[in-house]
Amino acid sequence: MVTFSESFKSPDLEIFFDTGFMFWAEHFKMTYIVGDNCIACKYTDCVEVCPVDCFYEGENMLVIHPDECIDCGVCEPECPADAIRPDTEPGTEKWVELNRKYAELWPVIITQKDPLPDADERDGEQDKLEKYFSEEPGEGG
Repeated sequence: MVTFSESFKSPDLEIFFDTGFMFWAEHFKMTYIVGDNCIACKYTDCVEVCPVDCFYEGENMLVIHPDECIDCGVCEPECPADAIRPDTEPGTEKWVELNRKYAELWPVIITQKDPLPDADERDGEQDKLEKYFSEEPGEGG
């Protein structure tokens, strides 16, 4: 009797699968980003569920380090402001770079904190990057 794994013991197939996986990992790696709606709200429900601690805290928003995110998606439904999105959505390119830049500058955050005082009022407001974004780091923790 030939098992499934034995039937794939071919050097040509091993090269194909290895090469295919490397291509996929290099070209189809996805990450999540924190976008405009987090600014001036800074709900931190997401940091409690992140298994790899890839959130970083600014004065008035959070960001995700795109190289540390493992694409598990557990943080996305936790955000009350709906500010976390996969980077595969249209228009997220600038947010990937903003998340990367500030994740390198701001401290990691792993503990849930209270949202900003005006979070409920600012939730859903448009163009918050231009209106309220601060480059200053948060406290982390």
